Amino acid sequence: MMNVFCKTLLASAMAASLVSSAYAADPLQVYGKLNVTAQSNDVNDETETTIQSNASRFGVTGEFELSKSLEAFYTIEYEVNTGDDDKENFLARNQFVGLKGNFGAVSVGRNDTILKVSQGKVDQFNDLSGDVKNMFKGENRMAQTATYYTPMFGDFQAGVTYVASGDSDQVVGDNSSGEDGVSMAVMYGDAGLKSTPIYAAIAYDSKVKGYDTARATVQGKVAGLVIGGMYQQQEALDSGVTDNGFLFSTAYDINDVTLKAQYVDMENKGDSWSVGADYKLGKPTKLFAFYTANSFDSNDQDDSYVGIGIEHKF
Repeated sequence: MMNVFCKTLLASAMAASLVSSAYAADPLQVYGKLNVTAQSNDVNDETETTIQSNASRFGVTGEFELSKSLEAFYTIEYEVNTGDDDKENFLARNQFVGLKGNFGAVSVGRNDTILKVSQGKVDQFNDLSGDVKNMFKGENRMAQTATYYTPMFGDFQAGVTYVASGDSDQVVGDNSSGEDGVSMAVMYGDAGLKSTPIYAAIAYDSKVKGYDTARATVQGKVAGLVIGGMYQQQEALDSGVTDNGFLFSTAYDINDVTLKAQYVDMENKGDSWSVGADYKLGKPTKLFAFYTANSFDSNDQDDSYVGIGIEHKF
């Protein structure tokens, strides 16, 4: 049923984007990316080869001018798992509707929390085996949220996400019902490091998906060299245990090649290090290769991943 719905949604969106709309101020954009790797994974002392999808996705987004000072906007996005054996390969990602104007922007629906967004692009191996989410809490996309972004104040912006207690991920331990959660952040600069040479953010989660989390992120670029860092403290609400961790990442451009490296460490969880390279074939397409080693404290387990892949955005 989900496959039928999503195929219908995609077909309708593509058709709508090819014909002139009665609402010229409401451009609908179909977008997405396919990221697929051929990998050798050594997990639990067993090695297997996979052709796997890494958060490949498609979506539709648009906005409509309600007045000179008010716009409506929306996004409906799904993850497409090309490697799912059961062919039930659609998973919900961000899906929200909102209003924006001189007051900023407010939206309701399924969305990434502000703390997750605040990391910018410091995670050089996002969506791959070296993703920071393997060691850090806080990389949350919650189903029942209301999010507010302030207007830009120079290069500064703040935001807050309210997570409703009715979200099933808000239930902690043996509780039969959840609690309201709040995620907030103050951000400086351009996360893409195009309009500013430095991006920085301070963020905090209160009672979000079973954790209180504080995070500080900074990333800068000098002459093709990008260096980033993140510090995080996370406290489990059910146990009261507090852990500290950090991330260090770097990337360097040599013509169409980007060399990357990253190290992540979280107390009582483990550590991860990754190296890789991207080769840009064109603006929407790249080839890439990576190696990741993850070590977990709980069972002295060491996993490793090596892969080559292609990503195409549309």
